[in-house]
Amino acid sequence: MTFHWYDWAGYIGVLLVLLAYFLLQARKLHGNKLAYQLMNILGAFGVLLSLTFGNFNWSAFLLEVAWIAIGVYGIARGVQLRRTGRMVD
Repeated sequence: MTFHWYDWAGYIGVLLVLLAYFLLQARKLHGNKLAYQLMNILGAFGVLLSLTFGNFNWSAFLLEVAWIAIGVYGIARGVQLRRTGRMVD
């Protein structure tokens, strides 16, 4: 089995998403913090690369696009709440 760069991007992406979720459950990360959102966005982007350059799958592609959109929303919402002083740490 030959591994290409996009295969590694996909594996690292999956690892990042799972690690983010694990750290959230272990209460080492908070869901409203930048680190959690970035781990999810970068992880989903890695999987997107794997899907785009490897074996394409529409359902997985749409899931990862939604995952990125939700992460971007979370970052934008966090910035907005911090600016108004309503963010609770």
